[in-house]
Amino acid sequence: MSFLSGKNVILGISGGIAAYKSPLIVRLLKKRNCNVRVIMTPSAKDFVSPLTLSTLSENDVLSTFTSDDENNKTWNNHVSVAKWADLFIIAPATSNTISSMVSAKCDNLLIATYLSCTMDVYIAPSMDLDMYENAANQNNIDSLVKLGKKVLPVGTGYLASGLEGKGRMLEAEEIIQYIENDLSKNLPLHGKKVLITAGPTYESIDPIRFIGNRSSGKMGFELAKRAAELGSQVFLFSGPTSLDINNSSIEIIRVNNSDEMLEKVMMRYDKMDIVISAAAISDFKSKKILSNKIKKKEKSLNLEFVPTKDILEHMGKRKKNQFLLGFALETENEIENSLLKLKNKNLNAIVLNSFNNDNLVFGSEDNKVTYIRSKNDITHFNMKSKRLVAVDIFNQILSEYA
Repeated sequence: MSFLSGKNVILGISGGIAAYKSPLIVRLLKKRNCNVRVIMTPSAKDFVSPLTLSTLSENDVLSTFTSDDENNKTWNNHVSVAKWADLFIIAPATSNTISSMVSAKCDNLLIATYLSCTMDVYIAPSMDLDMYENAANQNNIDSLVKLGKKVLPVGTGYLASGLEGKGRMLEAEEIIQYIENDLSKNLPLHGKKVLITAGPTYESIDPIRFIGNRSSGKMGFELAKRAAELGSQVFLFSGPTSLDINNSSIEIIRVNNSDEMLEKVMMRYDKMDIVISAAAISDFKSKKILSNKIKKKEKSLNLEFVPTKDILEHMGKRKKNQFLLGFALETENEIENSLLKLKNKNLNAIVLNSFNNDNLVFGSEDNKVTYIRSKNDITHFNMKSKRLVAVDIFNQILSEYA
């Protein structure tokens, strides 16, 4: 999920050649689950079709103070549009539009809406080389920055005039990425790296069969989503599962068995700030993986199993400054066993899953957990969705992690 998800966004488009990039900006915002309203200056319509923008945004495009319907004139209320929005993007912002923004020259609907807004404004300049470097334009850009507006850098390259240099508007993807990065700066985990393990591991017996468990990976994936929402870069190590996440802040590393999980996790572990071991790692594996499929010839079959390497124990022994959170699934002596694991594996805290009280855990959309820091610091939570459990867990982490 993007930091832009669910936000109401105004895209202002002024009359410059870079307006051809504006439809892609709308498309990228819609893919991030934004509600988008487009306002164009009259000259912008010479560069890009309002019909295209209306189709992509799923809203009427505004350009004048009144509607174009001669038989039923209505006022396009710039004040209500400004109050509706969570943020305002002006791309492209031409020299004329930037000058009007600084001087409050309110001669079109775009500037009127800009002057009425109180939310964050992101401005993507678009000019020719000499125009961009002109002292008057640089003074205007500096004035917008001093007013608290967020002026994006310009790109360097081939310009519409035939010149080559600074002044071109950033590409649509770069604009969206800049805004997402900026929105994350004030989040509590901005700049932090979070490693999360999720799902089961499958330990092969022969080319067809394996031993594993019923873990769906849902809890780990919800934790990854929440970590990203809080501004962190997330590395999600997932065992075999059908789950997926489309989020630029989350890198999913797929593994099959416990040895793969251990190897890949420990390659990243030392550079992490927070580590959450939510995967249901198999405790045993076959001592020997058979090269051929086992045939049902004998009345009984004996297989020898050996313990898998304890990934959480490895992380605890190598812990330096990481906040290390483990998970425990117990069927008896829950608190006592969890406290023992907390101590023996050098954890900062442990989350107890329980099979008691009709708590399904595996495959369920809900979970009931207990967050344990020590014998005298235990927090019990009611049954709730795994999404909300992830919120609870990170609230606990943030209360002690700095």
